[in-house]
Amino acid sequence: MTPTDLSAAIARVLNELVASGSLAAFELGEVVVERPKSRDHGDWATNVAMQYAGKAGLKPREFAELLAPALSSVDGIEKVDIAGPGFINITLSAGAAGSIAKQVVEAGASFGVGDALKGLKMNLEFVSANPTGPIHIGGTRWAAVGDSLARVLQAQGAEVTREYYFNDHGAQIDRFARSLLAAARKQPAPEDGYAGAYIDQIASAVLAGTAEDILAMPDEEAQEAFRAAGVDLMFGEIRSSLHEFGVDFDVFFHENSLYESGAVQKAINRLRELGHIFEEDGATWLRSTTFGDDRDRVIIKSDGEAAYIAGDLAYYLDKRSRGFDRCIYMLGADHHGYVNRMMAMCAAFGDEPGVNLEIMIGQLVNLVRDGEPVRMSKRAGTVVTMEDLVDIVGVDAARYALVRSSINSMVDIDLALLEKKTNDNPVFYVQYAHARTKQVAVNAASLGVDNCEFEPALLSHVSEEELLAKLIEYPRVTALSAEFKEPHRVARYLEEVAGAYHRWYDNCRVTPLSGGEVETIHRTRLWLNEAAGVVLRNGLGLLGVSAPERM
Repeated sequence: MTPTDLSAAIARVLNELVASGSLAAFELGEVVVERPKSRDHGDWATNVAMQYAGKAGLKPREFAELLAPALSSVDGIEKVDIAGPGFINITLSAGAAGSIAKQVVEAGASFGVGDALKGLKMNLEFVSANPTGPIHIGGTRWAAVGDSLARVLQAQGAEVTREYYFNDHGAQIDRFARSLLAAARKQPAPEDGYAGAYIDQIASAVLAGTAEDILAMPDEEAQEAFRAAGVDLMFGEIRSSLHEFGVDFDVFFHENSLYESGAVQKAINRLRELGHIFEEDGATWLRSTTFGDDRDRVIIKSDGEAAYIAGDLAYYLDKRSRGFDRCIYMLGADHHGYVNRMMAMCAAFGDEPGVNLEIMIGQLVNLVRDGEPVRMSKRAGTVVTMEDLVDIVGVDAARYALVRSSINSMVDIDLALLEKKTNDNPVFYVQYAHARTKQVAVNAASLGVDNCEFEPALLSHVSEEELLAKLIEYPRVTALSAEFKEPHRVARYLEEVAGAYHRWYDNCRVTPLSGGEVETIHRTRLWLNEAAGVVLRNGLGLLGVSAPERM
């Protein structure tokens, strides 16, 4: 019996009590069932009496005393207890608790999939690194978290578009072009420019890929040639790095297109129609203080140049015009000051901040080895890149380590730990549990253990009860991960499942002892073994991490 099944059973009993006149009629909403803090209190607990007693004209304890006897008669429920002022603790029968193993296996890849977000069209923008260098470790964290979040949201029915915003307009691109030109001429990098081996590599690639003698051109023409070719090459490298990291975007959106297409002026015109634009000191302003911003914002400067927010306005309106119900921006730790003006912008367009527009701010990543910070990249010169991390620990370990902590927390990545093939390494611990389920199945087949029988009441060992209790929580974990946009919940949960599985493995045999006969308990445990494998495999899939069959 799953939490969903139990919730439905409680609702059904309440409706029957109302129909019989035992309870006064009231409007019944969601019935929440949760794991009690102590298993001594039963398998599940509900505060339904506390929630609805007042609507039925009763005290919570009185409401619970009416519900408990009727609930005790439900098939699969062994015992119902009332605690405190009206909390209801429910203990399932062994057969009802064990039946989850077969349900999980039969559901397979669909176990944990929900429809809470069905019908929502969501735009998830993440990474969006400037095309002036390789993806640094902060962007790598967003790649892991963003892609995992997209998977989690999709698993709850949302239509998710992964979008990458190329900042290919403005001063940083000019500095990039000047840096490439200087490198090609064997000159020092400009004072405000970029340095590192990758600049030399891009400059050489531009020269090799162009028939013209760029270096013989006037400075302005040469710089433009390096800008156009260099940005394209950097785009290519970024896309390749992301693909190798398991992250593929649906849309690569170029900032420069907003200015070339007239989208900026379109956004200004729309805000002007809504009465939120004014002119002052020769500049065009957004009256963003109306919507909670700390000051009004210049959109077009007095010299005719667009301010940075001009692109933000046009980009957000473009997303909404493409039909996205919710636009999620995943930004770095240095963007806290960005939030208020973006939310004001959302409200100015007539949308709801926090619903149509949501901004997630991620904290920094520190790489350490043996307690010492890892700071330098031979390729980039000043920062650790995505390629550096993958070269050291691999894609799976990198993704898992970056996604297993809340984005609101600064995270230390211990490279030495991630290189270990021990249970101290969390990704190894989880992947090994999955590989072990596969090896158990292979061993079972070799000894004639199949799944032709299933007797859930036999799954009564304390380690089996613990493992079943963990497996049944998977749909709830995935739903909460989507609701709160916290994919790290999945990773932490998988570690708990792995721990429960390893303890079960140490205590319960799927195969008979040497010379022994295959019994129903062995076949039933094979179902539980596969159920653990399904949950581990599905969860790792949501994180974009492989589920190896051998390790």
